[in-house]
Amino acid sequence: MTKLSHDKGATDVPLIEQTIGAYFDDACATYADRDALVSRHQNDRLTYAELRRRVDAVACSLIRLGLEKGDRVAIWSPNNVEWLLTQHATAKAGLVLVNINPAYRRAELEYAVNKVGCRAIILSPAFKTSNYVEMISDLTPELATSQPGALKAAKLPTLQFVIRLGDEKTPGMLNFGELLSAPSDTEKEKLAALGRTLKADDPINIQFTSGTTGNPKGATLTHRNILNNGFFVGEAIRLTEQDKICVPVPLYHCFGMVMANLGALTHGAALVYPAEAFDPLAVLQAVSEERCTTLYGVPTMFIGALDHPDFAKYDISSLRTGIMAGSPCPIEVMKRVINQMNMREVTIAYGMTETSPVSTQSSVDDSIELRVSTVGRVQPHIEIKIIDSEGNIVPRGVTGEFCTRGYSIMRGYWGDIAKTAEAVDGEGWMHTGDLATMDDNGYCNIVGRIKDMVIRGGENVYPREIEEFLYRHPKIKDVQVVGLPDKRFGEELCAWIVPREGETITEDEVRDFCKGQIAHYKVPRYIRFVDGFPMTVTGKIQKFLIRDQMKQELGLEENRTA
Repeated sequence: MTKLSHDKGATDVPLIEQTIGAYFDDACATYADRDALVSRHQNDRLTYAELRRRVDAVACSLIRLGLEKGDRVAIWSPNNVEWLLTQHATAKAGLVLVNINPAYRRAELEYAVNKVGCRAIILSPAFKTSNYVEMISDLTPELATSQPGALKAAKLPTLQFVIRLGDEKTPGMLNFGELLSAPSDTEKEKLAALGRTLKADDPINIQFTSGTTGNPKGATLTHRNILNNGFFVGEAIRLTEQDKICVPVPLYHCFGMVMANLGALTHGAALVYPAEAFDPLAVLQAVSEERCTTLYGVPTMFIGALDHPDFAKYDISSLRTGIMAGSPCPIEVMKRVINQMNMREVTIAYGMTETSPVSTQSSVDDSIELRVSTVGRVQPHIEIKIIDSEGNIVPRGVTGEFCTRGYSIMRGYWGDIAKTAEAVDGEGWMHTGDLATMDDNGYCNIVGRIKDMVIRGGENVYPREIEEFLYRHPKIKDVQVVGLPDKRFGEELCAWIVPREGETITEDEVRDFCKGQIAHYKVPRYIRFVDGFPMTVTGKIQKFLIRDQMKQELGLEENRTA
């Protein structure tokens, strides 16, 4: 009988049925004197006891302002102590934290705040080229003459409170520092009483998914969703209270706030924020000086650290494990991480925002071959299957769409029943849009996005396969492959290549490298050498922008065939 691509995770370790706030209080009591957070760019260190003191102060202050259970509170900021305090304080107060992408500009902020009806926003003054105070002031000119906490803005009608980080005063805004004032015993009792009314299945977080078309959708997640996912991701890499996790990934994304922040909480580990945003040198310094045992990142971050000119100067031998996720992990990069960064127990995780995020993960016990060539097996308490276009489960080894269900599936897209129904079917299966295979032992491999698959002359070509092959070339640092319209074959392959520093490579060299090694129809017709790729703040490559640029450059838009 043919074995089908379907699997269920272990259930021997029960799910956590506490709220984040209740679990937080227990963890802070258990690990009171241990480091909870080191924010290096702020020169701030918190034990678990100090973390709880500050979180309780912020939670009580938010309640004192008049914010009520279920109200939405946005945070628009790069990585810092205040982000972590806000995450836990909103959870304790029963407020729904709305993660705003630090790269958002005015129109995107306006859309997000209005889509979910935020009553409050906590923001950093500025980040890189973004002046957040200026942008929100442009959207809400009423701020200039408003009393703090009494905003009535035409463009953001639900927004009442604007709370800024830093010591500088801005008309109409509260300062985050004011939220840190010590609460009274009565306020503490009120917070504890409120906590007892919260349930694990209450919505607690909204994360906007970055679609390539249309407006972002607000994936709504519960205490149960993200607390359990953080826990089981940590279990897979055997986190303990002895571990220190270096976190260069943005906190607004699931990788940072769930896999790092909640993964650390559920194991008593310490978080280390090396900088407010990814900086390869800051990562190397943080790992070396803090003796971090664990490093998280997307592939581009690991490449950035490995290829930094000062890489060899830093002692990173303390590293043991970590997670590479967020986008497909090149096999050659994974091997370098294991061999050159001492991350012998590094794992790959796969998932999406709508699934809290992780559905599959490799194990520290898996062979290096499995850890570099697959995204592991199904996580505990989760069910997965791979289906064809008709919805039938395909045999093991056959490519199809990856689907998953279980505790991790989002509540839905905020205020969008139709879009939710498109993503999650009547049986609770989340349809990811990712193409995958499953081997006889349940190990999965993501071979691409359904929309990224290239059909050249009737042959299905998966860009990921070509990328993996080209990564083997000693002069190639990074590569992305996309499909472009072609009158004769329907589509042709295009490769954008980032050469290694100091190396020169030609198109003919690339094609000669491919000859006799991969089928002729997989050899890219178009090759461009570039300094980098367009990407989101989380490090995800925006292939659609590569396609758009090449179609415009080559005048191919009108050539697309049905």
